[in-house]
Amino acid sequence: METKIRIALQKKGRLNEDSMKLLKEAGIKFNSGSGKLVASSPNFPIEVLYLRDDDIPQTVADSVADIGIVGENEMAEKNFDLTIAKRLGFSKCRLSLAIPKADEYPGNKYFEGKKIATSYPVILEKYLKEQNIKADIHEIAGSVEIAPGIGLADGIFDIVSSGSTLVANRLKEVEVVMQSEALLVSAPNLSPEKQQLLDEIIFRINSVMAANSNKYILMNVPNDKVDEIVNVLPGMKSPTVLPLADKGWSSVHSVIQEKKFWEIIGQLKSIGAEGILVIPIEKMIL
Repeated sequence: METKIRIALQKKGRLNEDSMKLLKEAGIKFNSGSGKLVASSPNFPIEVLYLRDDDIPQTVADSVADIGIVGENEMAEKNFDLTIAKRLGFSKCRLSLAIPKADEYPGNKYFEGKKIATSYPVILEKYLKEQNIKADIHEIAGSVEIAPGIGLADGIFDIVSSGSTLVANRLKEVEVVMQSEALLVSAPNLSPEKQQLLDEIIFRINSVMAANSNKYILMNVPNDKVDEIVNVLPGMKSPTVLPLADKGWSSVHSVIQEKKFWEIIGQLKSIGAEGILVIPIEKMIL
């Protein structure tokens, strides 16, 4: 019987969309119909369970699923014994304290004796204890941001992405308690066969992430400027240099990180590179 690995994913929402996109780019397809809670892959030994994001940590901890993609905030809140197999770099947000916009904020001692509404009482309680602040934690399931406006709390502790929800409810962010991103997590004590499948998934994800964060560039360079150009390029190893039909010119090929792209392009142009082409990378095997 073929060994399969089971992954828990968010049923719907941004985390689901980003997770499915990543797996698709990693060459893993799913036979998913509308409203389906379990699906299998036709081209990889994997089965997916679609769950609420806050149910994923326990599902993996109980080995109902072998692995899962979950927000770091949910993992910290549930506090189960899970292994972080890979940080995925998407669905980034932060957990922050916020107060009414009109209030003065002298520092986190503002919250001493105050009531704070949150859906993340475990993380908040830990923070308050570390900061030696005594406050009343009021746990609510959703719509945390309306709590100060209706007199339910003095402040809130909630997820912040763009901050537009805070602005809409006349709140201001005053303390960032933790940063969060999507994590690929695994249950403890995976069998060797399932660990091998997880390693293959991570290998594919690494190739996709490397491709997404790098660009392939090629340019025409005067021969007397090749050494200077090569010194600027932070390629994987050594740039490729090929002679052109026009005497005195070479074509230089390399891979550069996207976050350094514009800085490096400016340097290349100032040295004398011409006809610079930038090509997206589909996969990058490291």
